Amino acid sequence: MNIRQKFNEMLQYHRTVRELSALDGRQLRDLGITRGDIHDIARGKAL
Repeated sequence: MNIRQKFNEMLQYHRTVRELSALDGRQLRDLGITRGDIHDIARGKAL
C-alpha cells in the first residue's frame, strides 16, 4: 500500500464519521446503528 492509498483511506474514514455523526438519534436507529458503532463502521468502510 502506498502513501496515496493510505491517505485516501484516511479521508474516507473521516468523511464517513462526519456524515454519520451528523445524523440524529432517530435516523441512526432507523439505520440500525448507535453512536458507538460509528467509528467501527467507518473503519470497515475505509479498509
